[in-house]
Amino acid sequence: MSIRNVIPSWLLNLRHLFYARYGSVKYGHPSDQMLVIGVTGTTGKSSVIHFLRQVLEFAGYKVGSLSTVDFYVAGETKINDKKMTMLGKMQIQKYLREMTDAGCDIAIVETTSEGYLQYRHRFINYDMIILTDLYPEHIEAHGGFENYKAAKLGIFKYIANSKLKTQNSKLTTKNLKLDGKTCVVNGNNRYAEEFLKFDFDSKIVFGREDSQQLTTYPDARYGIPTLHRDNLQLTTFLASKCVVDEKGLHFFVGGTDFDTPLFGEYNIMNLLAVISVARSLDISWSVIQKAVANIKSAPGRIEFISESEKLGFKIIVDYAFEPKALGGLYQVVDLLKPHKIIHVCGSTGGGRDKSRRPLIGKLVGEKADVVIITNEDPYDEDPVEIIKQVSAGAQSAGKKLGENLFEILDRREAIEKAVSMAQKGDLVLVTGKGSEQAMVVKGKLLKCDDRDVVREVIEKLSN
Repeated sequence: MSIRNVIPSWLLNLRHLFYARYGSVKYGHPSDQMLVIGVTGTTGKSSVIHFLRQVLEFAGYKVGSLSTVDFYVAGETKINDKKMTMLGKMQIQKYLREMTDAGCDIAIVETTSEGYLQYRHRFINYDMIILTDLYPEHIEAHGGFENYKAAKLGIFKYIANSKLKTQNSKLTTKNLKLDGKTCVVNGNNRYAEEFLKFDFDSKIVFGREDSQQLTTYPDARYGIPTLHRDNLQLTTFLASKCVVDEKGLHFFVGGTDFDTPLFGEYNIMNLLAVISVARSLDISWSVIQKAVANIKSAPGRIEFISESEKLGFKIIVDYAFEPKALGGLYQVVDLLKPHKIIHVCGSTGGGRDKSRRPLIGKLVGEKADVVIITNEDPYDEDPVEIIKQVSAGAQSAGKKLGENLFEILDRREAIEKAVSMAQKGDLVLVTGKGSEQAMVVKGKLLKCDDRDVVREVIEKLSN
């Protein structure tokens, strides 16, 4: 039996607190020397970081970032192969020191609820925190949604109450504000006001005007600070005239129109978060507009594998691993109008929300012509049992085993079957892992990159 199974989690987490403190001291408190932006939420975190990084660099800032996708320091990228977003053993502080040594003005840190419980956020002096979205996910790992939400709220409280930075000549010459703490909140989320209650010096709300759920006020518009009830001052950025077509996304914020080659309607909200931050840093509307027009998707997020085009069909690799994200992906699929959809999917195990497994199967079973269910980060659970649970959902949607529904334990074999079945005009979807570099099975990291596997299969079929 592992020692982790007999020691209470709160006691194990104290070790993380020690490392967080020791790392900050060892590396000279690097977060005090940059503007630090945290990004949290149920979905969209890595995409917001990837987009924000591009906009800030376009505006002339030197940037570092840590996310599920990669570790980035002033133009140098290292893919995240750790199966962990917030690294332990002082690694976050080590990366922050590398950023300061490389002359970074701004650091962006993906900040998770699990990382919060393990104190991995401690001794990072954040200046700003973004809430991308919040809905029930990871709830079993936290013991329920209320605990999950409480962890996200705890991140906001920590940052609102953390010490103010002293003026730093490097930052002030870059016109980066150090006069307080800022929160940036998705106003279309039903829990937005709970996150706005903390005593931040500046509060920003972003959202879509056409949403039925919008935490804002009639006179709050387009980047103009407005005083509201209880002396709550909000700066609001709202998107209007939103259009999604085969060329990408189109929308207005105030009098500025934005066009971007990105797919996925949900990316409008991700871009709104980015625009809000950029404007809070006094980046001009015209610079933001140009940056958004040239923005690129994050690896493994609606990533088209171009090598498949020579075979006459399309392949998309995407990180989506739960029903809401998969629903967003199928909005993109609808625009592509494929002849037939072949979908490789699974469901992450290891204490994640087990109730979503049949829901994933049912959704994919309704949308795809062929469903191939495979292994996907089972952690300590039985992968065959997980596959059966997803398969049950697909069968409830009318799929039949051996005809248009297949259960294949080996993920590489599942991808190979999907690609080999595809014909001209078809679309193959491979979801659940995106650009991740490993799969976790019984505590071991097994090397796995869906994009590499797809390319290897294509090369094999082409010869």
